[in-house]
Amino acid sequence: MGFGGWLAENSVRLLTAAAGIGGLWFAAYSIHEEAKARRVANLLAITANHREIWNTFLNNKELARVRDASANIIKQPITEAEKTFVASVIAHINSVFYAMNNNLVINLDGLRRDVAQFLSLPIPREVWERIKPTQNDDFVAFVESCRNWK
Repeated sequence: MGFGGWLAENSVRLLTAAAGIGGLWFAAYSIHEEAKARRVANLLAITANHREIWNTFLNNKELARVRDASANIIKQPITEAEKTFVASVIAHINSVFYAMNNNLVINLDGLRRDVAQFLSLPIPREVWERIKPTQNDDFVAFVESCRNWK
């Protein structure tokens, strides 16, 4: 039996195998594209949360000292509103950190710089030191590496 005979006998098997391989390739491609779309959607959600947090800051005069590099927390202790706001920012950073680590969002290249700048301010730095013991070790290591980042 030559190739033609073999092909005639096995054509159904070949077509079934080709269809199976094509189906697997299509499924893999669809999953890849869905993951990309989901990462973009997650980025949009993170951006919306970021905007909401900072709108709180902009609309609340009690929070003005949070971004004041010369805030004296000895003379004027951190208020509950300031502590709550900074803790919200840190919780947001925590969410972004875990989303990035799990490839659920496009990496945010400026995140380390933003964390370093924010936590260099007196009020955020002090709130971080107070809540750091309650955070996961890998998140603490990330934040501390950001604080030492140049």
